[in-house]
Amino acid sequence: MTLADDARALHAFVQAAKLGSFTAAAQRLDVTPAAVSKSVAALEQSLGVRLFQRTTRSLHLTAEGERFFQQTDAALTLLAQAADSVRQGSGVAGVVRLSVSNAIGRHVLMPVVGPLLLHYPDIRLEVDFEDRVIDFVQAGYDLVLRGGTIAESSLVSRPIAPLRVCLAAAPDYLVRHGIPRHADDLATHRLIMRHFLGGKRMPWYFRDRDNTLHPYDAPQRALTLTDPEAITQAALAGIGIAEVPLYLAWPHLQSGALKILLADTHHPGDYQLALQYAHRNLAPRVRAVADFVREALLQNPALHADEHSLEIYRAG
Repeated sequence: MTLADDARALHAFVQAAKLGSFTAAAQRLDVTPAAVSKSVAALEQSLGVRLFQRTTRSLHLTAEGERFFQQTDAALTLLAQAADSVRQGSGVAGVVRLSVSNAIGRHVLMPVVGPLLLHYPDIRLEVDFEDRVIDFVQAGYDLVLRGGTIAESSLVSRPIAPLRVCLAAAPDYLVRHGIPRHADDLATHRLIMRHFLGGKRMPWYFRDRDNTLHPYDAPQRALTLTDPEAITQAALAGIGIAEVPLYLAWPHLQSGALKILLADTHHPGDYQLALQYAHRNLAPRVRAVADFVREALLQNPALHADEHSLEIYRAG
């Protein structure tokens, strides 16, 4: 094998190992599946070991393949970083792939994208909007912007802000139905609740005098939805009271289209917004995007409003 053949084979092997498929690796590398299979077969012949166990439906690394993948992936990352450094000097350029959930992507990330690309005109940003739980490293993402309960993982996680929620309703709804003063008052109101696609119901939480949290799951729901943007729209339409992420409620609180309810006892949640990536040793293009996005979001008032600044948006 020539040096060029070696490079093609190593890239084909790494992508196939990450994606678990010759076809997916071929799509990522913009070659044919046959070319990927041929490259991997040549690499196996050169090394004298089997790197994959193949069946008609699956592709799995052998023990030797797993060891080779760990070292090869790290080596190719270092080579890419060295090439970026030499090619661009102190500048940054190239493709950065980022994964983000749908609502956060539209309302939190997208306002940052324009300024980012103006600041780094040689960056090419690929953003996937994805709510499903996936293996981000295996899928080949450079960065992940995620909100919710950030689980412990092998990813490096840089926290940005808490993702607070608030109870809110439209003024015209409150005129028709009154303003609840206690959690018990919610029994007489029309409530917009959320559940996940798997059917799990999502209760609200309230604090008592000693700060113990108690779940509230309305037995009678006027409307149940899975999407936080749809829940926000339902509240704006005057359908009822909803628990809305603050980053979605923020412009409507400022305009007066929504009012905050029961802020003294309603728990704003323990969710977090974080930027994640696989390795601390990032390529310059990835580091530049990560730092720019994080710094911009640290300035976003919808993510950093505290209880004091929200008082003016309370009902009544």
